[in-house]
Amino acid sequence: MPRVSAAIHWGLINGKRIVVVLPAYNAERTLEVTVRELPEIVDERILVDDHSSDATAAMARRLGLTVEVHPRNRGYGGNQKTCYAKALAAGADVVVMLHPDYQYEPLLVTPMATMVAYGVYDLALGSRILGGGALRGGMPPYKYIFNRLLTLFENIMMGAKLSEYHTGFRAYSKELLRALPLEANSDDFVFDNQVLAQAVLLGARIGEISCPTKYFPEASSINFRRSAVYGLGVLRTSIQFRLAKWGLYRAKIFRIPQDWKGTAEVPAR
Repeated sequence: MPRVSAAIHWGLINGKRIVVVLPAYNAERTLEVTVRELPEIVDERILVDDHSSDATAAMARRLGLTVEVHPRNRGYGGNQKTCYAKALAAGADVVVMLHPDYQYEPLLVTPMATMVAYGVYDLALGSRILGGGALRGGMPPYKYIFNRLLTLFENIMMGAKLSEYHTGFRAYSKELLRALPLEANSDDFVFDNQVLAQAVLLGARIGEISCPTKYFPEASSINFRRSAVYGLGVLRTSIQFRLAKWGLYRAKIFRIPQDWKGTAEVPAR
């Protein structure tokens, strides 16, 4: 299998080092097509294999990725904790998290990373809801309904206006990742939601772009039971956020430095 070449020059977007992290679990069948569509602006690609039972790690090494393998399964959130630690240790200025199951469009790494690299946003989200393509892309109707109801509840509780809180395609500034108490978050799927709630509480600037989604048999997806557990975790996080905002109770995940100033800067000309 031919090796996928990495970007030759660093800092192609405003002089920033762009690192893509891929939290993987049994992603052997979809990894190559995902990696081959990553744009050349990416300076390093890091895959964390959460103790897969297939050849995900071997495939990633053949594709030229930096690979870390968990000796035991840590869960989706635990995987991301390793991803971000590795990316920051590798000198990332912007960290883009992309699922290696080819549900999201890898080519959109460029605009998402640009939004953060130029200091327009601290966090950029690839939204499956903007543009109305979620159902056309095959999102199960019950997941779409859950997505909309949970998002409505969260926007009310957090005072935000996001189109969705549940996307697995995100770009972070290094400053935001370092400010958030990620290790306090769950090792399960609600990790993503907790991170967004933390970012909102911190006052981070969050932007969104429309991202087409693809659902197919090889793509990863959680079942109805796990979706229900996730939904309950989202409700809990939202209530904890509101209590922290009111100063009534501050859960461990919301013990965040309040002097963080963000990463706004004047773009290079």
